[in-house]
Amino acid sequence: MRPTDTMNHTNTMTLPMLSKPAGAHTNITAFLGEFIGTFLFLFFSFAGAEIAINSGAAALEPGADMIGIPSTQNLMFTALVSGLSLMANAWAFYRVTGGLFNPSVTLALFLVGGLSAVRSVIVVIAQLLAGMAAAGVVSALFPGPVDVGTTLGGGASVVQGLFIEMLLTAELVFVVIMVAAEKHKSTYLAPVAIGMAFFLAELVGVYFTGGSLNFARSLGPAVVNRNFPSYFWIYFLGPVLGSLLASGFYALLKYLRWKECNPGQDVDDEEKLKFNNARIQEKERYGSAADGHATPRETVTPPNGAVSPSGTTVADSPTAPRALNYNQHEETVGRVA
Repeated sequence: MRPTDTMNHTNTMTLPMLSKPAGAHTNITAFLGEFIGTFLFLFFSFAGAEIAINSGAAALEPGADMIGIPSTQNLMFTALVSGLSLMANAWAFYRVTGGLFNPSVTLALFLVGGLSAVRSVIVVIAQLLAGMAAAGVVSALFPGPVDVGTTLGGGASVVQGLFIEMLLTAELVFVVIMVAAEKHKSTYLAPVAIGMAFFLAELVGVYFTGGSLNFARSLGPAVVNRNFPSYFWIYFLGPVLGSLLASGFYALLKYLRWKECNPGQDVDDEEKLKFNNARIQEKERYGSAADGHATPRETVTPPNGAVSPSGTTVADSPTAPRALNYNQHEETVGRVA
């Protein structure tokens, strides 16, 4: 990896607020922000799921081992509420704590260099406590039991449930890394993309696993209902594996220098104009290899070590500025254009 790549990696991957020294003030802010943000996100998710569940049970197919036919209306409502809740609250808390709300996302950002170990632990504790608090408040506010625990359904086996949780979590985490941790011109819209990714994952996962993707989301109702199924471990291991998968794939892309594959995607018209003007000015100053000019057209002292198209090298001068090889300079300008 080149030195510039290392610098860019540090600048793009470190979330500004979370990269500050781990003092008491910033740690308290991070804890409170993640606790309140995760609480609000899960409160509305739990409430929406409770409404969908109590509004009508899924029909059962006769003689089919009691595998329920899903109500697509209920599934759509549950997924939509969850996605909108994440989008709205992540947007509100994005400038405060990054709007993580998920131990799997926190783990991924730690692995790719976006969070320190101490801050990651503080944030995860806040998220787990917020999940339990949200489930408790929903239990107290709404009538009936909190029937929003994550359980296997649709005939899914434990192994199938594990890999469903892993793949859906990997999708969510990878979107978070690419649109939020990797800074670009549309980073301010990252909560929209994250909410849409979660909505998509919930559409697929709710029927088969409950669509956890988040251990805090599974732990809260389980603690309130004191109900831990024998396969409850998949809601911890699945999201962790998904986080590792997404982080590993991102590390591979980083190693392959993915930004060189499709460059210029964040360049707008104003920047293109600046680059083109710079190219024209450089060609007017040094001439073009195509028209045979080997000397500057203007009375300008060429930089030390600049090589003309004819192959002659300008002698070093104490007053001459340093620059790239002339041919390398032309090649760089051509790529920008």
